[in-house]
Amino acid sequence: MKKFKELGDANDAKMPLTVKNYVLLLAGAAIILLGLILMAGGGSDSPDEFNYAMFSWRRITLAPILVIGGFVFEIYAILKRW
Repeated sequence: MKKFKELGDANDAKMPLTVKNYVLLLAGAAIILLGLILMAGGGSDSPDEFNYAMFSWRRITLAPILVIGGFVFEIYAILKRW
């Protein structure tokens, strides 16, 4: 079996992801985690009462944008070639 260096392709010896890619992946994971934290909570203490905080702007708009944006950022971090 031939080794990577013997195949003649210059990119075979190079790692697919660099340290910058991993840093961007961690940043994307932090964005997703922040969105999930902003989406959590808001339950009522009593099942007889309805809590309108469940429909706040933070949970309905901001948190899903952060989660989707985090996933898009993750895709960018994986595909970006340094």
